[in-house]
Amino acid sequence: MKSPRFLLSGGGTGGHIFPAIAIADEIKRRLPNAEFLFIGSEDKMEMEKVPQAGYKIEGLWISGISRSSMLANLKFPFKVFSSILKSRKIIKSFKPDAAIGTGGYASGPALYVAANTNIPTFIQEQNSFPGITNKKLANKTKGIFVAYNSMDMFFPKEKIHFTGNPVRKSLFNNKVSQEQAKKELKLDFSKLVILSIGGSLGSRTINNFWKNNSKIIADSDIQILWQTGKSDYSDIINNSELKHPNIQITEFIKNMSLAYAAADIIISRAGAIAISELTLAGKPTILIPFPYAAEDHQTKNALQLVNYKAAKMVKDSDVSSKLLEEIQNLISNANERELLGENILKMAKPNATEEIVSHILKELNFE
Repeated sequence: MKSPRFLLSGGGTGGHIFPAIAIADEIKRRLPNAEFLFIGSEDKMEMEKVPQAGYKIEGLWISGISRSSMLANLKFPFKVFSSILKSRKIIKSFKPDAAIGTGGYASGPALYVAANTNIPTFIQEQNSFPGITNKKLANKTKGIFVAYNSMDMFFPKEKIHFTGNPVRKSLFNNKVSQEQAKKELKLDFSKLVILSIGGSLGSRTINNFWKNNSKIIADSDIQILWQTGKSDYSDIINNSELKHPNIQITEFIKNMSLAYAAADIIISRAGAIAISELTLAGKPTILIPFPYAAEDHQTKNALQLVNYKAAKMVKDSDVSSKLLEEIQNLISNANERELLGENILKMAKPNATEEIVSHILKELNFE
């Protein structure tokens, strides 16, 4: 019997790549003889992350519309044409049984070609406001997997499955107690811990806030676990004024499972996958949406939680004037911390990956 073959495409950011890898991992778990091929943008992070996860990937010459360079945009039609031609060649050679897209520039040409060659296609939309690629592909798909309600404003209602976003299983399998997590991270269990995360590159806004205010929080006997990201790390770690026994500074948190477990309050950007992880962590959270994300989707993601009293939100432009007060209010109000933690946990979708794969395999008659 022929091994089932799956084409996956998603990239540009971890928010598109990691859901695609999670879906592939779950299919592989259920169908060990399945074969996989990823399609990405040839100069983006998926070209590194996908092979690290053990999968083959082909790169397309594709990028989005530039907001800053009209000259770069002159190449755009040629990139699209080139990517469609290469996608046709890849698909003709690989002969997938299904194509799955998780957003990003490369998934547009790849899934367009797949759908137009009668290959069953599926898309997974992480955000509360979908990207252009997924909106354009929606009518040609067999199923659309979403993480927020009211997505029938953008997609055909009959194709929508409200599953949540796939997240890294390793984060929430075998969770340790908060006491154990604090001990392993060399934190004092008797003191509250604020976990501040700004993504792999970090958040300049959040980092600048902590440069000015971390001492105020730390002097009040609150511990700060501050993930700076790559860009600002060397500047921050070498700043003698930020050295304090209650402040731990790190460029990248290798064990996010421990960090989530140790936290009493979390400060975070509002990317879709970050929010999906935060709902599973179940901790009181202050979201600071990145204001320059496409269609300001991070603000829309954050408001979905704020409207359910499942998180607080501070606008990026208000961080210097309002974030300290919001943090201090949460520190002093244990009841509000408990309520926010309970409400955000209610929004968790821990079985998202399994549900997505079940729908796909059922549609393909592979289960």
